Amino acid sequence: MTANVLVVEDEPAIQVLISANLTRAGHVVVTVGDAEEALRQVNKELPDLILLDWMLPGMSGIELARRLRNDERTRAVPIIMLTARGDEQDKILGLETGADDYITKPFSPRELLARIKAVLRRRAPQTTEDTVEIGGLRLDPATHRITVDSQEVKLGPTEFRLLHFLMTHAERVHSRTQLLDQVWGDHVFVEERTVDVHIRRLRAVLEVSGHDALIQTVRGSGYRLSATLSAQDP
Repeated sequence: MTANVLVVEDEPAIQVLISANLTRAGHVVVTVGDAEEALRQVNKELPDLILLDWMLPGMSGIELARRLRNDERTRAVPIIMLTARGDEQDKILGLETGADDYITKPFSPRELLARIKAVLRRRAPQTTEDTVEIGGLRLDPATHRITVDSQEVKLGPTEFRLLHFLMTHAERVHSRTQLLDQVWGDHVFVEERTVDVHIRRLRAVLEVSGHDALIQTVRGSGYRLSATLSAQDP
């Protein structure tokens, strides 16, 4: 699936190279040249992943990564550091600061795309095209199809995204605010009750097969999708 990638890189030639390759791979790319501009962009809309150059004018990439990790809103955004510094100690510093991966310049476009795919699969699986299946409920993001024991289930686009996110984060409790940010986008301003409406619609569609029992309400916290259907059976 398409991922929104923020590229924080001050060298125009590298910006163009990265942007062209990521766009060709189906991602939506925004490029900025310094940390301050990156913060403004992140405040407008959270990306699915940040490619962050270590050496930036003004605030360094390391300091920007530290600030992002210390902010609850941006703490979970995956970060891949891009740098010409290949020393082991530098890599350790980058990872300890909160980077999810570290690529040393020069790098090949194929390596970059592979690293991005791996990080997204680990940190933001809802942005990948990997099929996910729980208790006979199978969701294929590549074909946008959902089946229950080989029988196709029809969902609207919002319910599809909601179910995909919950299935790729099974057993985790998500507040209504978190679901709004992850499924609708944190730049979209809608009421938290909107989540309840779509959860009800999703449960109604899954009720026929009994898979509505996967979606649990956690009182005072939000919603969770169980990793097993049997755990919810009477």
